Amino acid sequence: MITILNDNFSQLNEFLHEKKFSKIFILVDENTHEYCLPVLLGNMETDLGFEILEIEAGEEMKNIQTANQLWEILTEMQADRKALVINLGGGVITDMGGFVASTYKRGVQFINIPTTLLSMCDASIGGKTGIDLMHYKNMVGTFAFPEQIFIYPKFLETLPFKELRSGFAEMLKHGLIADKAHWNHLIQIHKLEVETVTPHIRTSMNIKQDVVEKDFHEKDIRKTLNFGHTIGHAVESLCLQRKNPILHGEAVAMGMICEAHLGYLEQLISEEDSKIIIENIQRYYPYLDISDFTDEDITALLLNDKKNTDSKINFSLLTSIGSCNYDHQCSQKNILESLSFYRNLNNA
Repeated sequence: MITILNDNFSQLNEFLHEKKFSKIFILVDENTHEYCLPVLLGNMETDLGFEILEIEAGEEMKNIQTANQLWEILTEMQADRKALVINLGGGVITDMGGFVASTYKRGVQFINIPTTLLSMCDASIGGKTGIDLMHYKNMVGTFAFPEQIFIYPKFLETLPFKELRSGFAEMLKHGLIADKAHWNHLIQIHKLEVETVTPHIRTSMNIKQDVVEKDFHEKDIRKTLNFGHTIGHAVESLCLQRKNPILHGEAVAMGMICEAHLGYLEQLISEEDSKIIIENIQRYYPYLDISDFTDEDITALLLNDKKNTDSKINFSLLTSIGSCNYDHQCSQKNILESLSFYRNLNNA
């Protein structure tokens, strides 16, 4: 269940009062500790004891070493199975916190309070938790629903512009795979600001939640949410491997451009729709230089994608604006052509 919090957080306090938790553990990074935790603590009304668990910010921290440290801290603090973990942060915090909570003592309850646009619209919703393995994105994880998701849109006011733009990529994706009207509304936004984006958050959340409710374990339609992520994750992983991490939304935007063109090459989408998609994504996202990555570098990661079966790369590709298929296997020639197409955009 997703709840939009009012300014006094009364819905959260009602939830904490109704449930019989033994103790609360609040997971933050240094950014949400500084900018968001004071707001939460200033409005949280409970007699329960609580502890703050802080990790460093960044995708680089989403690994088994961090998870192990958190498990050890929970053990040292004698967290039992009636404890509650509150994940206060962006996608890294909700992914990591959900994973730690869902595996500690075979599962303790957790809630997500996302603080970034990306986590509000996408990462905190759907019950996917996970950590990275080496430089591979989200290779280890669980399917585990949070007890609740509480959204406080004013947290977006604490974000730097790049974080807001990163989350906007997932909103664009939601429109492209499931709701042409949502896409059309989003591309009318001329300047990305909290005020212009906030009215569209609920629609994006509903699209994600609707897809998840139809296919929690990603057997079929949930795979459409991976549009832009097959190539995007490969590039994001390579940047992580080279110690030059990029924001998730930047990688997804690049991936959506490649995969929109790939859909055209595979004769799934018209050339006109492909161009409309690519030109509009380019309006919001600067070119991402992938000249240091060879086709072989990217292909090696594509071959290890979680969606693959029988060593064949499965793509989720658009069939029109607002519609997407999944488990589509492309020719190697067209995959490489889509990468070449993107590289050449820098010279256009």
